[in-house]
Amino acid sequence: MHSNPSNGEPNVSPRRSIAIPTAPLPDPVGQNIDTIIALHTKAEQKVDRHQRAVEMVTAFWGRPAFLYSVLLAIGLWLLPNVLPRSWGIPRFDPPPFSKLEMLMSTSALLMTTGVLIRQNRQEKLAEQRAQLNLQLSLLSEQKLAKLIALVEELRRDLPDVQNRHDPEAEVMQQATDPHTVLSVLEENLEAELAYMQQNDMARPADQVN
Repeated sequence: MHSNPSNGEPNVSPRRSIAIPTAPLPDPVGQNIDTIIALHTKAEQKVDRHQRAVEMVTAFWGRPAFLYSVLLAIGLWLLPNVLPRSWGIPRFDPPPFSKLEMLMSTSALLMTTGVLIRQNRQEKLAEQRAQLNLQLSLLSEQKLAKLIALVEELRRDLPDVQNRHDPEAEVMQQATDPHTVLSVLEENLEAELAYMQQNDMARPADQVN
């Protein structure tokens, strides 16, 4: 801020836009972004016009403008029905507003159905992404196991590196079996749940004593 010598008022310099430098993305990152966009585009192309229309309407339901519209409509509905009869305005839905209640119930049913339709497709997409992540995780596990095996083989072949037995690396060379992991996880969960149930059943007896 600089002062103007002629009138003594501060001279405010105009605000300049700050340019943020952006570096080009590496090739693998750009390829991953293109792959994700292609997956989304393929999923959107499979949506029929009825599904798309329902999702457009349900998307509007989640905006603040829809809330304001509902409040305004309810206010306009209630206003002529609560005004004094001496004003000469006919009451088309006097208290307890049975017509409004029926309209709100029907609207709630339609909104719930629309949200469920949209949620159903979102759950299918989420399940597909989960399956894709599972496949990629299993593939990464196999690649890491193969990489560890190659490194261990290279270490044994190098004359300058001391050859020693590494049990941890030997175990990690084998790719993890997802069925075995799932079985162990289920067994541990069942044992933990059984232990918690036994504690819950024994707790009242301890309190009585």
